[in-house]
Amino acid sequence: MNRTDRLYALREELRRAGPAGRTADRLAEAFEVSVRTIKRDVSALQQGGFPVWARPGPGGGYAVDASATLPPVNFTDAEVSGLAAAVAAHRGEPFDDHARAALAKVLSVMDAGTRRRSQRLGRRIWIDEAGTPRDARTRRAIERALHEQRVLSLRYRDRRGTQTSRHVDPVFLARTGGRWHLVAHCRERDAIRWFDLDRITAAHTTAEPARDIPVESVGTPPATARPVADDG
Repeated sequence: MNRTDRLYALREELRRAGPAGRTADRLAEAFEVSVRTIKRDVSALQQGGFPVWARPGPGGGYAVDASATLPPVNFTDAEVSGLAAAVAAHRGEPFDDHARAALAKVLSVMDAGTRRRSQRLGRRIWIDEAGTPRDARTRRAIERALHEQRVLSLRYRDRRGTQTSRHVDPVFLARTGGRWHLVAHCRERDAIRWFDLDRITAAHTTAEPARDIPVESVGTPPATARPVADDG
């Protein structure tokens, strides 16, 4: 497990622990790293704004603020299985890590009976993951640039196989024709471009704020297209 994946997993483990928390020794054992590594990881989470704090003294450890956890939720087993199927089908796609983290939060606060029924139903839903996964670091850089509205530096391979370097202002992500695209303003071309995510060979989120480009300025979407967030 690389450090980025471990930070995600550590955050969710602390959320699941709730006010009881987890000791550094127990976390180190669970993630098969040293206590010093756990302390560095917790410090990184704190610097990123995650509300985790240390409890001193015997039996102390790390716990998260109550505001970072969910209250009990009343999803049915079929509803949770629907979420799990959607998350599984989305594996390796944009915001996949965040979707799995959200599902883990829901599962952690469900009553045991509903969770067991959901798991039984989930065994009857199969997802083929035979496709080649995208580079997780590139995907996360794209997600971060879009989320934080920062300029994205990327390497792109066109249809002829030519590699170019671009600096872009991300506008939105779009899935069409069975493929994901980053729609962005290319500073080198001074124009809106659709970048096929499978042709982005490397990406880095810069510290430079991106231009605020309204989605509407890109053009009229197809009649069958709609945003994930439905204001209606």
